[in-house]
Amino acid sequence: METIGILGGSFNPVHIGHMILASYLTQWGYVDKVWLSLSPRNPLKDADDLLPDTKRLSMLSIAAKGAPDIEICDIELSMPKPSYTINTLDLLHERYPDVRFKLIIGSDNWRIFDKWRAPKRILEEYGVMVYIRPGYPVEKRHIDGLEVVEAPMVHVSSTFIRNAIARGRNMSYFLPAGVYKYIIDNRLYRKTETEK
Repeated sequence: METIGILGGSFNPVHIGHMILASYLTQWGYVDKVWLSLSPRNPLKDADDLLPDTKRLSMLSIAAKGAPDIEICDIELSMPKPSYTINTLDLLHERYPDVRFKLIIGSDNWRIFDKWRAPKRILEEYGVMVYIRPGYPVEKRHIDGLEVVEAPMVHVSSTFIRNAIARGRNMSYFLPAGVYKYIIDNRLYRKTETEK
């Protein structure tokens, strides 16, 4: 049975850290494929710097083009809001019954995982792959359904990239091929004259 890792996020924008993690998990045999699952805009959160779903989806498509075993998943965009991870996994399982899905999260999210909706069921029915983030060690590792991965990490965040672009920095080496061009061509993450 094929195993697909679900790596969710707002991908605002997708950067090389996301792609390195996904590539590592597939090439080192943790999963057969990684699906980058785009989270929709949350109407309850301040979304001033969150690009519309379509633009973030376009950047994901550019990033995954030609990337072996990395695909885009936009299922959450058509789900009722707010969308919970357990609902996403359940719907994926319903649509692809012959595939095993595993959730991929950072160790920072693992710290608060017990606050998620149905965390026990996610662990038991799907499994959680936790990659280590600096400053967030995973103490208890012998938990059924948990797999801890020491993947190579790049200390780059979407926030850092947005701020750098707003200041006119060149981010071409920090983003997957083609994504930086898309951002520049569409004048994304730029500060307006009144904000400068």
